[in-house]
Order: sequence, then structure tokens, then C-alpha cells
Amino acid sequence: MNRPVVEIERERKYEVAQDLVVPEFVGCGTVQGQDAPAEEQLDATYYDTAGFSLVRAGITLRRRVGGHDAGWHLKLPVGPDEREELQVPLGADDGRVPHELNQLLRAHTLGRKLLPIAHLKTDRFEHRLTDASGQIVATVTDDHVTGEVGGKTARLDRWREFEVELKGDAAPDLLDELESTLVDAGARTSQWPSKLRRLIGDRVPDGQVVGKRPDAGEVVGAYLREQFAALQRADVGVRRDVEDSVHQLRVASRKLRSALRTFSSIVDDDRVPGVTSELKWLGGELGPARDGEVVEALVREWLDGASAELVVGPVDQFLTRRFSREAVDARKKALEALRGKRYLALVQELDAVVSGVPTDAGPAKKVLRKPVRKAAGKLRKAEKAAHGLSGRELEHALHDVRKKAKRARYAADVVRPVFGGKVRVWRKNVKNVQQLLGDHQDWVVAGPVVYRLGVDGRDEGVGFTFGVLYGTGGGVRAGMQREFVSRWKQLEKGDAPNWL
Repeated sequence: MNRPVVEIERERKYEVAQDLVVPEFVGCGTVQGQDAPAEEQLDATYYDTAGFSLVRAGITLRRRVGGHDAGWHLKLPVGPDEREELQVPLGADDGRVPHELNQLLRAHTLGRKLLPIAHLKTDRFEHRLTDASGQIVATVTDDHVTGEVGGKTARLDRWREFEVELKGDAAPDLLDELESTLVDAGARTSQWPSKLRRLIGDRVPDGQVVGKRPDAGEVVGAYLREQFAALQRADVGVRRDVEDSVHQLRVASRKLRSALRTFSSIVDDDRVPGVTSELKWLGGELGPARDGEVVEALVREWLDGASAELVVGPVDQFLTRRFSREAVDARKKALEALRGKRYLALVQELDAVVSGVPTDAGPAKKVLRKPVRKAAGKLRKAEKAAHGLSGRELEHALHDVRKKAKRARYAADVVRPVFGGKVRVWRKNVKNVQQLLGDHQDWVVAGPVVYRLGVDGRDEGVGFTFGVLYGTGGGVRAGMQREFVSRWKQLEKGDAPNWL
């Protein structure tokens, strides 16, 4: 299996008239040299599902022949003017998408086959731009494009466009600098993010937009689609071992589960109980990987702030060996889950539920209040259940308060487009409670792990340090429990909508 080569692509596209001359960039600031154009003939076939799953997510997958970077290119959105490009060699000339790219896109394709959807030929004239030191800082390409897309009705289109791409560590504001010159010459910023998107045009429907007086189903559906898209993005990150991607996947799955449970009467789908149950399973499969990250970060943060006499022996090396080994096992478990049939069935069901939220549930401002009130009531009930408890019982009760606070906060996130500032302060106070109890739970989870580190580390001379940390944990948790009382009072006394 080929491991994709990864590059960050920072570029902008411009629409230009057929007779527009490529302007001179030298002397406009950073650029001090401009090479004569080098011509390339590019032939690219684009792939997607029949329903344009990748295009909808802002993803481009193509097989390009010709040019200096021939191969399979997978482009993932990062931010404005920026995409991450994964490149895989061409391989056999059979047009089949490489297995490694197919697997990366599984949460987007939902098991559907990737098919050729469009064909573009580009006659490219590339101008390299250099700075005063002769370093290449950008390229400007003059692309003459012929595109063809099939389907029920075929479409053939021809156009010309300029593409500006930064190179190396060129400053982002160079894009603005070059754009000024292009606009002065008569170029216009393209409304399309890619050549493919321009070619297929209205074949991809626009996403649903929540109006000024929305139906409750529109509001809930928009939130669910947003979180499902976040889950799909994080899924790709986990498969590529991108930092924090396991955490992001767990967050998205929790938000989906919470919203589906809280607003189940609005979603009104018999599949919701099964989907929420499977989302809970997914969280359990990802748990070891995330818990290991959290505990290691907590331990290292404490070590960074500890006085020198408390850090005895090769603690850092011991931690690295221990957590690296556990991280490998936890990641293996997470990947096995994502590659399995059970997870594929889950994302397929999620897609069906999220796509099918009805839009006749009633006026949002009227209908959405009850589910949020219910979530707030469960939070208050959980807090009362913690009164008079201590030790492990209190820790378990506070963990339940945390979960109820998270659910109430997520409920507020769903309705914010409708109620705006009326829920903002209440949500902020709920979040303050939730985050404190999240830190408290991290220390609860870390306790047994730190104890085990102390026992296992005795023979390596590091047991003392972990013993000190284990003892410290009790005081830290007690301090957080006292702070919880203060934050809860702030939540009770803080501003909140009357209907809460």
C-alpha cells in the first residue's frame, strides 16, 4: 500500500477574458522575478459517488495524467484559500481508485462506489515568481480548460482562468498582493472553489438554509447536518493519524447522540434509538485512545510544574515508553472499529436520519423550548442528587452532572440560531460547570492509571514521583468540588430566558 504524499495547497482562482494578457508582477512588492511561461498538458478524470458526496463536502478526487505531479490527488478543505492535498502514484492504468484513498473516504462515500463523473483537459502556462533572493514564492498559471461531464444530459464547457498558488513558506498576505495586480489587469475572483465545481454547476443542489422564521425541523436538521459533516471530517483525520482527530470524532458523535435524544420528537424517526445506541458504542471504541491522550497530557502538565526534588528518576523516558505502547494498541482498536461493517452501517443510518428530518414540526420559537427545558430540568435534578454525598459516590454523581450539563449545553447550541442572546449567558454558565467537571473527571480517570504507574515504576526508580502525583490528585479533586459549588450558584443566579 502506498502512503500518500501530503502537501498544503494555498491558492486562489480568477475568471479572465480570453484575450487578457498575464500581467507583470515584478516590482509590485515581494515579487522581484517572473519566469517566462512553461507549458504543460494536463488530462484529469474526477471521481465521486453518483450523489456527489465528495463535492458536497468540498473534497476533490482526481486522476491526472501529464504535468510534473501526475498521479491521484485527493484535496481536503482546510480553510479559506487552503486545502490539503494527498498524492498517490498512478499505478495500474485501470481507473480504479487506490485502496488507501477509498478507505480514507469511507465515511463520505458510505460504501457507495466512486465513479468517473467528469473529464477536464487543461493547457497550462505556468509563470514562476521569485523574491529578491531568487526563491520561488508563488506560481501563476494561465489555464485554458475544456471540461466534459456526463449524466442524464451531457455538458461540454470551455473557459480560461488564472490560478495563483503560494510556494514554500511564503506569507499568506502575498495572495492579497498578487490579487491586487490581477484585478487591476481585469481578472475577477472566481465564484467557484474548483474547476470541477464550475463544470458540474447546478448538478449539486445548494444546502438547506435556515430562514428568518424557520420550522423547528429546519433548525434541528441544520445542526445535525453540521455535526455529521464534522464526524466525517474527523473520521478522515483518525484514519490518517492526525493529531486530536480522535477527540474531534468523539465530540461530533456525542453532539449527534445528544441532539438526536433531546430532539427525538422533532426528528421523528424510528431509527433514532438504534442510531444513538450505536453512537454510544462508537464512543466506547474510541475511548481508550482518547483517555490515554488525556491522562498523558495531565501527567506531563503536572510534571512540568513540579519542583525538581519531586521528579526522581527517568520519568520522561518511562512515560514515553508506557504511553507510546498503549497509544499504538488504542489506535489499533479505533481503526478496527472504523474499518468494520458495524461502523459503516452506523454512518449509513446516520446519513438517512439526518437527511430525512421533517420540516413541518411547527414554529421553531414555540416548539424548541420544551426539549431545552427538559434538558435543563435533568441537569438540576442531577445536581440535587449529588447533595450530601462524598468520596466515590460524589465523584460518580458529579460525573452525571457533567453529562447532563453537556447535554443541556448542546441543546442550547441547537437553538441558538433561533433564540440567540437569550440563551447565550445561560449556555456559557452551563459550559463553565461542564468544563470544570470535565477536568474533575480527568483526574478521577487518571487516579488508577497514576497508581499503576507508581507500582510498575518502582524497579525503574520513578515510583516516588507517581506516588506524589497520586496523593496530589485527591487535593486537586477536592478543590474542584468546592469550585463547583461556586459555579453552580453562578448558573442558578445568572441570566436565562424566562421559559427556562
